[in-house]
Amino acid sequence: MLEARITRSNPAESLALALIHASRAPVLLLDAASKVVGASDSFCTAFGLRPRDMAGRSLAQLGQGEWNVPRLRSLLKTSFAGTAAVDAYEIDLVRAGLPDACIVLNAHRLDYDQEAPLVVLTATDVTTARHELRLKDELIREKQVLLQELQHRVANSLQIIASVLMQSARRVQSEETRVHLRNAHNRVLSIATLQKQLAVASDDKVPLDPYFTGLCDSIGASMIDDDGRIALHAGGDKSEVTANVATSLGLIVTELVINALKHAFPDRNQPGEIAVEYRALGTGFALTVTDNGIGIPASAAPIKPGLGTGIVDALAMQLGATVERTDCAPGMKVAVVRAV
Repeated sequence: MLEARITRSNPAESLALALIHASRAPVLLLDAASKVVGASDSFCTAFGLRPRDMAGRSLAQLGQGEWNVPRLRSLLKTSFAGTAAVDAYEIDLVRAGLPDACIVLNAHRLDYDQEAPLVVLTATDVTTARHELRLKDELIREKQVLLQELQHRVANSLQIIASVLMQSARRVQSEETRVHLRNAHNRVLSIATLQKQLAVASDDKVPLDPYFTGLCDSIGASMIDDDGRIALHAGGDKSEVTANVATSLGLIVTELVINALKHAFPDRNQPGEIAVEYRALGTGFALTVTDNGIGIPASAAPIKPGLGTGIVDALAMQLGATVERTDCAPGMKVAVVRAV
């Protein structure tokens, strides 16, 4: 501690010096001219300064001049004037022969003596914390790049699988087998589209409006031979969800749209429309897929649920939602709803 603390006659100032001397944190006591009145031993140790070289010297003269920061001097003047305090001001301490340090400074005026005000300046070395934060950010960026590359490769692999399935469908003789292979092709191709869209989406949130629009465009391109016969479009609000939820919703849309394309319009010459819509309902949502096709014939015998129905029901259950199927006469609406 500086010897100056012994010669002070002002009891309040002597108390301030005693407290600084006892502090384990790096602390300086400065006068109105930014000269050092007192310094804690921890300040001297932390920044390689000798106590006997500090007494009566200005902050800008400490060490090799590394504390001579114009912006800091301006901020200290406002602290002495009582107009503002220095809160979490960060500087880079550049010292010859030593590694640069990142220091966070706080300065507050002591108002016990209006004629000779003093300012307490604390300094915290956050170099290690900032370095670790930079490393964390770099690791996160590397992880994001690797994840996007993985998603891109998965999407490409799925497209290759879809092409193999389509080639197989063209070669087989059985019409039933051909239908199954084409269905598998459409599902794989749609999942590939999901992967590609999620690969370029935000890590935290996926905007659903463009997501569903791109998905419907992909399904339409692979399954609708005549664009003028069946119109497939998506709409909704500006909701954003996590990537996991977006994947589940995208798979539900894929299954429902494929099902409508297969069954709602048996007359190949009949024009039709399929609409996908998503609306947020507080903390819940309503996802609907509506068509204006034949609906459910009144005389039709009960149909055993297929693979697509099972997939939709299972995904809805994962999302905490229920599936409602309504005959609209004409057409059909399937609503996946999670209550508020």
